[in-house]
Amino acid sequence: MKPIQWYPGHMVKTRRLITENLKKVDVIIEILDARIPVSSSNPVIDELTGDKPRVVVLNKADLADQNITELWKKYYKTLGKNRLPVAVSSITKENLGSIVNGCKSLCSGAKWLSRRPVRAMIVGIPNVGKSTVINALAGKKKAAVGNKPGLTKEMQRLNISDSFQIYDTPGILWPKFEDQDIGYKLALLGSIKDSILILDEISIKGLEFMVQYYPERIKKRYNVDEVPEDTTELIELIGKRRGCLISGGAIDYEKAINLFLLDLRSGKLGRFSLETPGEKSGFFS
Repeated sequence: MKPIQWYPGHMVKTRRLITENLKKVDVIIEILDARIPVSSSNPVIDELTGDKPRVVVLNKADLADQNITELWKKYYKTLGKNRLPVAVSSITKENLGSIVNGCKSLCSGAKWLSRRPVRAMIVGIPNVGKSTVINALAGKKKAAVGNKPGLTKEMQRLNISDSFQIYDTPGILWPKFEDQDIGYKLALLGSIKDSILILDEISIKGLEFMVQYYPERIKKRYNVDEVPEDTTELIELIGKRRGCLISGGAIDYEKAINLFLLDLRSGKLGRFSLETPGEKSGFFS
């Protein structure tokens, strides 16, 4: 399969913005996708932010397997007192207060705490929900929001409250995925632009995962009695059941593929996690 790479020019600028503004902030808020904490954690961010105290936000927890998310929280707690994991949903607003509370907790011993706001830098790869988190925290629209990766392009400083400020950075991927398994996971969940991907390859990976671990969900969602082993046949079945047809009654494969990806990403196929702590090899390898 074709290797997945995506590194828009503005992400070079993001590295510079993070470096230049790091001394201005007290704590890092790293937004991860709770379904793929490893794949959605950019090693470049670790390199740039070093030992700065960090709240690790497992966002989209409403779409992830709850039991696995709890395992991830336990794992991050083992990384030291400067790492504080929280699981939230920026869409349902579940547990959002834990982000601000976590930042303040990490700064609780600071002498300046009574004199000025806690300043946090929010970082993460594209499309993990940074802007949605900010807007949910602020209670009104503060940052541009969209379902396309790479929407935020400039550094923004936002006053969330009198005691809390956020420096918002554009999403940043790394120049090369050494592990293509990571690239496929990011592509499957929408962190890489669909326009540069071969979507049928990505969909096949997702279908294989769902068929192996959650076949009953495929049956229920697409009204399929038996799940065929061949993924092409399964796409055809999905197309037939959901009316993805072109003139003459032939299957519109592109439409069927896009429908499956939308269902998977939006949670219509249920909650799932693609990674667990201690995983030695990825499902897509």
